Amino acid sequence: MRKDDHTIPLILQKLANYLGAEIKNRKLEIPAGFGHGYCIGFVFNAHIRMLISNYELNEDISLENPERDDPKKMIFFKFQNIFNKRGGYLSGKYSKEMPSVLIATSRINTDGIISIHSNTSTINIEVDAEYLSGLFNTAGLSPILQSLLQNTQPYLFEQIIYPALQKVVDEILSESVGETFELFFMRIKTEEMICRLLIELEKRDEKHIYALNNRDIEILYRVRDQILEHLETPPAISKLVVTFGMSATKLKRLFRQIFGNSIFSYYQEFRIRKAANLLQKKKYSVSEVGYAMGFTNLSHFSKVFKAHIGVNPKQYTMTYTIE
Repeated sequence: MRKDDHTIPLILQKLANYLGAEIKNRKLEIPAGFGHGYCIGFVFNAHIRMLISNYELNEDISLENPERDDPKKMIFFKFQNIFNKRGGYLSGKYSKEMPSVLIATSRINTDGIISIHSNTSTINIEVDAEYLSGLFNTAGLSPILQSLLQNTQPYLFEQIIYPALQKVVDEILSESVGETFELFFMRIKTEEMICRLLIELEKRDEKHIYALNNRDIEILYRVRDQILEHLETPPAISKLVVTFGMSATKLKRLFRQIFGNSIFSYYQEFRIRKAANLLQKKKYSVSEVGYAMGFTNLSHFSKVFKAHIGVNPKQYTMTYTIE
């Protein structure tokens, strides 16, 4: 074994063996016969590891993760759609391309997080909950962070990637520090990303955190997808209840818990983001965009737009252009 093998995740070594390829400087280039792209893996210490994946395979590969049965209570962070800096809400495919982070306890079935799919562009981080708790003062934490760090129930949260976090992601993906400092640099940046995420989660005001099951998660993401695919139509709770077979109380409670916002506020945020994108393209007038987004009162559209973006739609079109 090479002396640096202990710094390479076992799942990456197993994938390399399956593909008949060699890992060089912790990086696995996908052989042409299997697809294209790469995976880079880091084991920083016994408590935290990271896998950066940006590839397309000709077909899915099924491998058992050797680290799946780790007895430690692990917390998973999956950064998805982070290779596209502009974000999915600018392209129109909201539910599939939105840059975000999934944060899950090891009580959640994580097959979807760590399995090797044919098309993957993610950063996956696994951290021992006890190790993470020892990095900062946990006294007086919010219920959401207490639940996450205790890791005794299945929980899942999603956080939209904001500019300061995207900056750290970009540094991880593009900064070249040389082999001598790479492991040290990546560990610092990884812990910075986790710290920033915990700070954001701490801002959420849920008083009670509810355990989830796979069916609940599937339904909530189907609800989210439907909302984002029809931003011109405000979501009606009564219709969502009938469509997805979940009570209104449970639907609203779990949606806020996972996504950090009420159903309507979540919808409104992305409705305005899409409106801003349409205005950036300068193909439509303010009134055309407002009506397209389901606003019947343009004065109300302007007020809501300014509340989210900071300027009214007319000022926005004069100031911003799409790159």
